[in-house]
Amino acid sequence: MTDPNALPNRHIKSRQRIADHGEVFTAQREVRAMIELVNDEAARIDSRFLEPACGTGNFLAEILSRKLRVVYERYRSSPLEYERYAILALTSIYGIDILPDNVDECRQRLYSIWDAAYSTALGTKAKDEARASARFILSKNILWGDALSLRMPGGNDASPIVFSEWSAVNGSLLKRRDFELAYLLEPVRQLAMFSDENQPAHIAEPVREYPLVHYLNIAQQE
Repeated sequence: MTDPNALPNRHIKSRQRIADHGEVFTAQREVRAMIELVNDEAARIDSRFLEPACGTGNFLAEILSRKLRVVYERYRSSPLEYERYAILALTSIYGIDILPDNVDECRQRLYSIWDAAYSTALGTKAKDEARASARFILSKNILWGDALSLRMPGGNDASPIVFSEWSAVNGSLLKRRDFELAYLLEPVRQLAMFSDENQPAHIAEPVREYPLVHYLNIAQQE
């Protein structure tokens, strides 16, 4: 059986893609060595990571795997706690890529890693609702877009890239707020959504806020 945590055994998809987009995938050894430099953050369940050219998810897959190992070590004796924190770990992973096939592959790859860990940990107690939530989160966190223009593909009518921020409230509830990436990257904002500063110097202005919802029901909120 294929290991969902394994990185693709290739550095390129085609020479044409290198010429058109400069696409070259980072090797597994280099990915792990680089993430090891920030392992304290990578091992934090709720620390957010954004990869602006995520490709098929080499870096994000490794980070998610490390987070899920921490979830298992801490909460394997409690199915409810494991499920909640496994979802929370997934909400912290963000990526952008300019090629739609990479986005699809990255979403599926991260979901496969998450579902393999979840199914192994919970067995018959695993829920389809949790799996639906995981897929929905990935559809909002791994986006097709241009990290240079900060917009979705589409020429002059291209929409801005919008990410969802997920915050745990009272245990099983999640608060979702959507932000334009361009807004988050303004110098005065200092990318607060991806910062550990406890007291940001500004009040964040989401483009949309959603009511609190149980983590098993977030796919129904759209």
